[in-house]
Amino acid sequence: MGKSTVAGMLRDLGVPVFDADAEVHRMQGPGGELLPAIEAAFPGSTGPEGVKRAELGALVFGDDAALARLEAIVHPAVASERYDFMDANWTAPIVCFDVPLLFERTGRAGLDAVAVVSAPADEQRRRVLARPGMTESKFEDILARQMPDDEKRRRADYVIDTGTTLEETREQVAQMVETLRQRHAS
Repeated sequence: MGKSTVAGMLRDLGVPVFDADAEVHRMQGPGGELLPAIEAAFPGSTGPEGVKRAELGALVFGDDAALARLEAIVHPAVASERYDFMDANWTAPIVCFDVPLLFERTGRAGLDAVAVVSAPADEQRRRVLARPGMTESKFEDILARQMPDDEKRRRADYVIDTGTTLEETREQVAQMVETLRQRHAS
């Protein structure tokens, strides 16, 4: 949908961004703190380079129980990192949590506002299928686990449309940040 691009735009505007996906990659990378627990739960799924994504993916995609076991390892660790991020940025007037599956997993409790980054379905499909290792089957599995985009848009306080030009997206982001800063100041 363009979440990473929008997160970069927020950083450019001085907004601290907590990137949950980046934290997961770090914790599952070489020497990552989640490797022992993941290896214990999914033998052969890690190595010196960290999690072997293809092997782990093959073990959890399409298996709800296995995915739940993995999430029980990953989610509490990400939550801990999120608390550390808040401690480090408590004086910032606004911060951003870049969280996949917010409505599906975490919910909006504790958040003052939610922005959904969205693109037309055909553009989303094109972007996702261009990623290395992505297949139609994996993409369909991902979509099946997500709330429909129109429902996320309905629940959001802000919708950032990334199906436009980068400049138009940047303008949307800047306007949202300005509105949130004004709201914080009042």
